[in-house]
Amino acid sequence: MHMTGMTHMSQISVLLVDDHTIIRDGLRALLQTYPDIRVVAEADNGLTAYEQVKVHRPQIVLMDIRLPHTDGVEATRLIKRDFPDTAVLMLTTFDDDDLILNAMTNGASGYLLKDIGGTRLAESIRDVVLRGSVVLPGTIAAKIAAHLVGRASQSKASLADYTQREQEIISLLMQGKSNKEISEALFLTVGTVKNYISQIYSKAGITDRANAILYFKEMGF
Repeated sequence: MHMTGMTHMSQISVLLVDDHTIIRDGLRALLQTYPDIRVVAEADNGLTAYEQVKVHRPQIVLMDIRLPHTDGVEATRLIKRDFPDTAVLMLTTFDDDDLILNAMTNGASGYLLKDIGGTRLAESIRDVVLRGSVVLPGTIAAKIAAHLVGRASQSKASLADYTQREQEIISLLMQGKSNKEISEALFLTVGTVKNYISQIYSKAGITDRANAILYFKEMGF
């Protein structure tokens, strides 16, 4: 059900990145039908996408992978490096294992194919921005999780390597809790939670929350 009476403060801000104007126009028209989602800017290549994020600080970027000059994977890496609070959701026609893995390991919060319906796209945007979810088709999620766990198995990683406190934090991460929510649940400062999460990432050989959720899910956490 579409919502009404939304203000800019309560709308989810989106940057559209695709080198085809007709695709961007279509996405903008589609997303404009959802009052809680607002397109704040567009870009037709990865470098421009980075500059637009710098100017507009959108909450989420809808990013095509195949782009001129700087591709979507490299643009995602740059954006997540310098603007970690901005989520990136890959939206493309390419269902390719290497592209998927590259996008996710560079910080993307999800990967969707362009044949997705409008309602599902809007729900995915909300899931990523509001709930910190990882948004992936089931087959793609399985491939990425298997890759992450396979890579970790080479270093003999297991749940036994994590302290009780780290496992408590992992459990809350799996529930989609934010750092602030984790700190309140465990009576810790946000800074302490961040330190624990950094240690968890280091042990798992991962660098972001999206991959952490996939990794620990595959491990049976």
